[in-house]
Amino acid sequence: MQYDALIIGGGPAGSSAAAILAEYGHKVLILEREKFPRYHIGESLIPFTFGPLERLGMIPKMKTSAFVKKYSVAFTQPDGRSSVPFYFYTRYDRESVAQTWQVVRSEFDQLLLDNAREKGAEVKEETRVTELLREDGVVVGVKAADKAGTISEYRARITLDCTGKEAMMATRQGWRMRDPYLNKVAVWTYYKGSTRLPGIDEGQTTICYIPDKGWFWHIPQHDDMVSVGVVAEGKYLSRDGVKDPKSIFNREIDENLWIKEHLSTGESTGEYYITSEYSHHSKHCASPGLLLVGDALAFIDPCFSSGVMLALKSGVSSAEEIHKGLLENDLSPERFAAYGAYIREGVENMRKLVYAFYHPNFSFREIIKRYPDSAGSITDCLSGDVNKDFSKLWSQISELVELPEDLPYGVPLAA
Repeated sequence: MQYDALIIGGGPAGSSAAAILAEYGHKVLILEREKFPRYHIGESLIPFTFGPLERLGMIPKMKTSAFVKKYSVAFTQPDGRSSVPFYFYTRYDRESVAQTWQVVRSEFDQLLLDNAREKGAEVKEETRVTELLREDGVVVGVKAADKAGTISEYRARITLDCTGKEAMMATRQGWRMRDPYLNKVAVWTYYKGSTRLPGIDEGQTTICYIPDKGWFWHIPQHDDMVSVGVVAEGKYLSRDGVKDPKSIFNREIDENLWIKEHLSTGESTGEYYITSEYSHHSKHCASPGLLLVGDALAFIDPCFSSGVMLALKSGVSSAEEIHKGLLENDLSPERFAAYGAYIREGVENMRKLVYAFYHPNFSFREIIKRYPDSAGSITDCLSGDVNKDFSKLWSQISELVELPEDLPYGVPLAA
């Protein structure tokens, strides 16, 4: 059971890395704990997801899918007043990133995993990794248990941690660091038959503000479903001792008139979900024989829907570097320094905009009114074009709010 690359986790990061490596002819194994299709949150794709999807050969499949097309994002005040939508086509080519999709993750992730299979990757579902195998301080594979509980060893020249929010290796090795301030709680559910906007705005993501810089997401999906959730500080959502997700959600509906009106015609599925403290960063992107990819490396905040884009981007870029390393017989941690810096650059740029979003003195309207030229840079960052120089934008925003310094994370840990 010797492989070129062993991938823990078959989500967007793992399946995209596997697809690229298998396409190059490398022997690749994905070990996935669950049976696909499986439920997952994180359903709104941003425009610059197009690049990784195109590299994976996924665009034709996306175009023929049932996923709702997304052309814009809008922001709504508690009293129901809505901003003019940010239409992607006003800045980008209509044939590429000017339109993206609102997905159902169980279906989207299945497409990605099947794509990896089609390109030659081997996939073992319902297989749980129990420990890393090390020899002389180098990760050489894993032990894993199948559905029946049988333990097997799988060895590879490099192992990729693509375990998402669980961040298996960063957690086990003490690399996982919480973000200093982004410690929010999210409560969400699904509605069927709620009000949608007409025409091109049907697939619009709407961000709806509530007091104390909290917000709702409203994401239309196919089959007349809508994903809707509220994000805020835990002390705000649990005020008055309320901790039941359904009670929290139903109370917060009254805090935004737009949300209240649009959900009034629909019916909840009855399932309510809650999660907290999901912002984290890994100190290191790699160590001998091990590489972290996607959410296992870093996850910021759901407010701008950057998670899937960053997962796909890191999956593709990590696989390209691994391919070169396999050809050159060099998979040392130092080789992945540029990969770590590249992903961290995108994370830090998006993180700054997230910090500004949550600051009580910040509003997009105010910064664009003061600096009209900032609108383009803001749109680029919100759309996922995050690996570029935003220093002018950060200087402009810093006149209104204090922005965080870059975190010194993501460097490889050498032998």
